[in-house]
Amino acid sequence: QVQLVESGGGLVQAGGSLRLSCATSGSIFRPNDMDMGWYRQAPGKQRELVAVITSSGRANYADSVKGRFFISRDNAKNTVYLQMNSLKPEDTAVYYCNVDRGAPLIRYWGQGTQVTVSS
Repeated sequence: QVQLVESGGGLVQAGGSLRLSCATSGSIFRPNDMDMGWYRQAPGKQRELVAVITSSGRANYADSVKGRFFISRDNAKNTVYLQMNSLKPEDTAVYYCNVDRGAPLIRYWGQGTQVTVSS
Protein backbone atom coordinates (compact mmCIF):
# COMPACT_ATOMS: atom_id res chain seq x y z
CA GLN A 1 0.00 0.00 0.00
CA VAL A 2 1.31 3.42 -0.98
CA GLN A 3 1.05 6.13 1.62
CA LEU A 4 2.41 9.62 2.19
CA VAL A 5 1.66 10.85 5.70
CA GLU A 6 2.33 14.48 6.61
CA SER A 7 2.68 15.92 10.08
CA GLY A 8 3.83 19.10 11.76
CA GLY A 9 1.32 21.68 10.60
CA GLY A 10 -0.44 24.05 12.94
CA LEU A 11 -0.97 27.62 14.01
CA VAL A 12 2.00 29.92 14.52
CA GLN A 13 2.56 33.65 14.86
CA ALA A 14 4.30 35.61 12.15
CA GLY A 15 8.05 35.26 12.51
CA GLY A 16 7.76 31.80 14.00
CA SER A 17 8.88 28.43 12.72
CA LEU A 18 7.36 25.07 11.91
CA ARG A 19 8.79 21.80 10.65
CA LEU A 20 6.75 19.58 8.39
CA SER A 21 7.48 15.89 7.93
CA CYS A 22 6.26 13.45 5.33
CA ALA A 23 6.81 9.75 5.78
CA THR A 24 6.32 7.50 2.78
CA SER A 25 5.51 3.84 2.87
CA GLY A 26 5.21 1.28 0.11
CA SER A 27 7.68 -0.96 -1.61
CA ILE A 28 7.65 1.15 -4.79
CA PHE A 29 9.36 4.03 -2.99
CA ARG A 30 13.11 3.77 -3.40
CA PRO A 31 15.29 6.78 -2.51
CA ASN A 32 17.47 6.61 -5.60
CA ASP A 33 14.65 7.00 -8.09
CA MET A 34 12.27 9.51 -6.59
CA ASP A 35 12.17 13.26 -6.18
CA MET A 36 10.36 14.54 -3.10
CA GLY A 37 8.79 17.90 -2.56
CA TRP A 38 6.27 20.17 -0.94
CA TYR A 39 3.45 22.11 -2.56
CA ARG A 40 0.91 24.42 -1.00
CA GLN A 41 -2.55 25.67 -1.79
CA ALA A 42 -4.08 28.75 -0.25
CA PRO A 43 -7.85 29.39 -0.37
CA GLY A 44 -8.93 30.51 -3.82
CA LYS A 45 -5.49 29.90 -5.32
CA GLN A 46 -3.87 27.18 -7.36
CA ARG A 47 -1.53 24.66 -5.84
CA GLU A 48 2.06 25.88 -6.14
CA LEU A 49 5.49 24.39 -5.72
CA VAL A 50 7.27 25.32 -2.50
CA ALA A 51 10.41 23.20 -2.63
CA VAL A 52 11.71 20.02 -4.19
CA ILE A 53 14.71 17.83 -3.47
CA THR A 54 15.93 15.39 -6.07
CA SER A 55 17.14 11.85 -5.56
CA SER A 56 20.71 13.23 -5.71
CA GLY A 57 19.98 15.76 -2.98
CA ARG A 58 19.70 18.91 -5.07
CA ALA A 59 17.14 21.35 -3.71
CA ASN A 60 15.10 24.03 -5.48
CA TYR A 61 12.80 26.58 -3.95
CA ALA A 62 10.06 28.95 -4.95
CA ASP A 63 11.33 32.53 -4.92
CA SER A 64 8.81 33.42 -2.21
CA VAL A 65 10.40 31.04 0.31
CA LYS A 66 14.10 31.21 -0.57
CA GLY A 67 16.22 31.83 2.47
CA ARG A 68 13.36 31.04 4.86
CA PHE A 69 12.39 27.45 4.06
CA PHE A 70 14.73 24.48 3.86
CA ILE A 71 13.93 21.05 2.46
CA SER A 72 15.77 17.90 3.44
CA ARG A 73 15.33 14.17 3.19
CA ASP A 74 16.29 11.07 5.14
CA ASN A 75 16.63 8.28 2.62
CA ALA A 76 16.92 5.61 5.29
CA LYS A 77 13.45 6.57 6.46
CA ASN A 78 12.02 7.58 3.07
CA THR A 79 11.01 10.83 4.74
CA VAL A 80 11.13 14.42 3.54
CA TYR A 81 11.13 17.48 5.78
CA LEU A 82 10.37 21.16 5.34
CA GLN A 83 11.81 23.55 7.88
CA MET A 84 9.89 26.80 7.69
CA ASN A 85 11.37 29.87 9.38
CA SER A 86 10.36 33.53 9.52
CA LEU A 87 6.83 32.56 8.61
CA LYS A 88 4.54 35.18 7.14
CA PRO A 89 0.73 35.34 6.99
CA GLU A 90 0.95 34.77 3.25
CA ASP A 91 2.48 31.36 3.94
CA THR A 92 -0.91 30.25 5.24
CA ALA A 93 -2.05 27.28 3.15
CA VAL A 94 -2.57 23.56 3.08
CA TYR A 95 0.83 21.99 2.49
CA TYR A 96 1.02 18.79 0.47
CA CYS A 97 3.84 16.29 0.33
CA ASN A 98 4.72 15.03 -3.14
CA VAL A 99 6.75 12.19 -4.60
CA ASP A 100 7.57 11.94 -8.30
CA ARG A 101 8.96 8.72 -9.66
CA GLY A 102 9.07 6.47 -12.66
CA ALA A 103 9.02 6.79 -16.42
CA PRO A 104 6.43 7.71 -17.42
CA LEU A 105 6.25 9.98 -14.40
CA ILE A 106 3.81 9.06 -11.66
CA ARG A 107 2.99 11.63 -9.02
CA TYR A 108 1.91 10.78 -5.49
CA TRP A 109 0.35 13.12 -2.94
CA GLY A 110 -0.17 13.24 0.77
CA GLN A 111 -3.46 14.26 2.34
CA GLY A 112 -2.24 17.75 3.23
CA THR A 113 -1.53 19.54 6.49
CA GLN A 114 -2.81 22.99 7.41
CA VAL A 115 -0.34 25.76 8.21
CA THR A 116 -1.82 28.98 9.54
CA VAL A 117 0.32 32.03 10.26
CA SER A 118 -1.30 34.78 12.29
CA SER A 119 -0.22 38.41 12.07
